[in-house]
This record gives sequence, C-alpha cells and structure tokens, in this order.
Amino acid sequence: MSVTSRYRDAWESFWSEAPEGQGSVFWDAEPMLTAGRHLAYFEPHLTDPGLPLIDLGCGNGTQTRYFADRFPHVVGADLSAAALGRARHADPAGQAAYRRLDATDKTEAKTLHAELGDANVYVRGVLHQCEPDDRRPLADALAALVGERGRAFLVEPSQAARAVLRGLAQGPEGPPAKLAPVLRHGLTPGAVPDEAIPEYLVAVGLTVLASGELPLVTTEYTADGTRIELPSRWVVAGRRESRHAGGGLSGAAG
Repeated sequence: MSVTSRYRDAWESFWSEAPEGQGSVFWDAEPMLTAGRHLAYFEPHLTDPGLPLIDLGCGNGTQTRYFADRFPHVVGADLSAAALGRARHADPAGQAAYRRLDATDKTEAKTLHAELGDANVYVRGVLHQCEPDDRRPLADALAALVGERGRAFLVEPSQAARAVLRGLAQGPEGPPAKLAPVLRHGLTPGAVPDEAIPEYLVAVGLTVLASGELPLVTTEYTADGTRIELPSRWVVAGRRESRHAGGGLSGAAG
C-alpha cells in the first residue's frame, strides 16, 4: 500500500509554493524549541545513540540539520521532492543525507532498513496529517525502520489542538498568514484520538516506553504578539524496554 495521491500532490504543491528560508512555514520553529525540547525526552530511551537517526517527514530539513550536529548519521526522509530539494539546498555541507520515502509503504521502509539497519526515528506531526487509511501502514513502516534496537519518538497535536486551529482559521481577520497556505492546500490536521496513537504502535508490535504532553511550538503569533503553541502528546516506542536504556516508563512526563 502507498500513500494516497491526493495527499502526495497536496504536499508537493505546498512545498513548491512555500517561501524560502527557515521559519517561513507554520510549523518550522527554531530547533531548540522543537527538536531540542523533544530530544530531552527521547534521548534517555535510546539504547544505541550511534544508530542512524531518521527524521521522518523532514520537510525543509530544519530539524534534520539540528540532529546532524548531534548524531553521527542522520537521514531526512520526506514524501515531497520539493521539500527535499529545499532541505538539500539549506545543507550545502551535506551534514545529513536526504531520501524520498513514502512512509506508508512498508516495502520502501524495509528497503531503507536494509540499507541502514535498525534506526532511531523522529516523527513530528506526521500521523495526524495522514488520511485515516494511511495511519496503520505508517505505523507498520515505522516498526520496520526501528527494527529490534531502534526507538521511535512521535509528537502529534492532541485533540485539543483541533479547536485551537479552528479558532485561528475562523478569526475575524481570517487565519494567520502562515496557517492560511496549510489550509488552502488541504493539509488540515485530522482528528486522531489521543488514545489511538499508542494503539497504532502496539498493533504493529511496538511497546510504548514513555509518553507525555508538551506544547508544539509554531512560527506564528497572535495579534497581541503571543507565540502560537498547539497542545500535543509525545510517545517513545520500541520493540521492548532495554536494561541499558537510560529511562523507562517512569520517564513519562505530564
């Protein structure tokens, strides 16, 4: 199974038209406020930080480059060729590798796993954008990439974020400038129940090792200058907990 053509076309169109530069799109916040915060929860559960790290749904590579400063082998993977073109352009030194990947195609995931071996995988805001029928295949591919030793970190807007986004979109002056293109291209987040995310992971043989809540920072501001943050939930998952991991279920945060 592969991702729906509507979804692929929407992302290609979005990244083809998006302005250049870090911070130009709604979710492209500074890495220290996004990947940096998330790494504090993810890193204690890495049984082997030397494994390749895949930034799944890397977009223009802002977070990928952050990880490439901290891990020996980082791969930015995305469905959109236009996004990957921007990621490569922003990384002239080639700190990371970039790969086009349909993350709902388990065969493609297995091919990448055959090349890299087990990997640690970072997934920020991908599952909630998927069509409902693509969510289980995405979890399947994630399990294939993680293998036996890798860990996955997912952070997704929670159900409460939907009301926040709806309020922004329906404001008297219309949606904020950076949110408007997201809506125009039909990339509105789906209503993924909070409890469904760990269920998808468990269904493909992964174990939830830790979870919690954390605001998802955006690049947009309200009229009074307040940075817009979306309620989100994060999950760390892997095949099983390891005695060598720095954290465990006790590492969950509220």
